[in-house]
Amino acid sequence: MELKIYPESDLLNVVATGTFSLEEAKRTFLQMLEASARHNSKKLLFDGRELIGEPGFMERFYYGEFAAQTVTDFLLRQVPAATRFAYVLREPVRDPERFGETVALNRGMDVKTFESPEEARNWLGIASTNTSESGNGEGPT
Repeated sequence: MELKIYPESDLLNVVATGTFSLEEAKRTFLQMLEASARHNSKKLLFDGRELIGEPGFMERFYYGEFAAQTVTDFLLRQVPAATRFAYVLREPVRDPERFGETVALNRGMDVKTFESPEEARNWLGIASTNTSESGNGEGPT
């Protein structure tokens, strides 16, 4: 998996491409948290509509568990508390039952999955702009 990260005010816009695997998802999640801390972002928009793969039930569980625990750990390392995570995904990477989301929510993470960037931006309280697809024009970090 490859990430392109675009900071926008208090939003971190992340665009992911490649093939989903649990290990890659964990690695890239750490990259996102480090960028969030660096840019003091309180909202994170993860656009994974170009990801391919078919995560299994346990992969969804382990990713949700890992993400929530890692956010808790990162609170001690400058990631703003109450950071919101909006994931835009397509099936089969996005689970229609939202199992991974539920696992993370149950462990204290503020996260929700969406089918479109507009829905995600609305939930985050960010106005929809042309930057939702390609960043802010300043280039990735």
